Amino acid sequence: MHKETQKKGFTGASKYVLDDELARIVNISMALEMPLLLKGEPGTGKTMLAHAIAEAFDMRLIVLNVKSSMKLIDALYQYDTLTRLNDSRFGDSKRDVSNIEEYIRMGKIGQGFVSDERVVLLIDEIDKADTDFQDDMLDVLDQMEFDIIEIDKTIKAKNRPVIIITSNAKKDLSDPFLGRCNFHHIAFPEPDMMRRIVQIHFADIDRELLDSAVKTFYRLREIRGIEKKPATRELINWIRALKADPDFRVKDLIKGEVPFLGVLFKKSPDYVVAQNAAARFRV
Repeated sequence: MHKETQKKGFTGASKYVLDDELARIVNISMALEMPLLLKGEPGTGKTMLAHAIAEAFDMRLIVLNVKSSMKLIDALYQYDTLTRLNDSRFGDSKRDVSNIEEYIRMGKIGQGFVSDERVVLLIDEIDKADTDFQDDMLDVLDQMEFDIIEIDKTIKAKNRPVIIITSNAKKDLSDPFLGRCNFHHIAFPEPDMMRRIVQIHFADIDRELLDSAVKTFYRLREIRGIEKKPATRELINWIRALKADPDFRVKDLIKGEVPFLGVLFKKSPDYVVAQNAAARFRV
């Protein structure tokens, strides 16, 4: 990582727009070397923030996608007993079967620890894991080391990663966990911020299309009975679809016609509800 770049602080990336408050908490978390816990509804840019930090500081990004069945050891390392057994049976491997260390594979956290350069470590959707996983993981991240019991070896981090942890707030996190992180809630962007985000992706977008698309998008998000509201990603893809359709006219959108609802709504019940509501837009 370029230390001079880090001193200037994080202000965003080529495709990521953020407000001053989020920029400050990112920079203070990096300075204090504390994990940053991000909460917010899906589609608010929690995951993409880690990508943006990695881009801004030219750092490698390592992503741990948390699963409900995951054990902490899986995120640290794996002992490949099956490969060792096959090697001992068939004897055609270049590996030394008597050396267990040759069969140790680093998990995502382990990869971040053994990296020669500082990395961004994204721990995505931590709320899927149980409380023991969460608390034990933060013990490891506090101490910046863990033991590989099969070879009686302690792995110590060469560099402390920049740690971003995301949660969709579907399940409460423990107080000890919360106490060891900095925290920021990413609210869904207001229309003005959303216009800025769209302009980053479509630098030459027509002003009338921009205003009409954003206005319609927020109207659609307010429809009652929608389980999964369209997020920023869906808006970007929807505008891309509108621009790609040679028959699309902005005036039709202004009149209340909403094409390509399937780009915005991915669940059948939501699609039906949105379709019925959009039909009333034209009345």
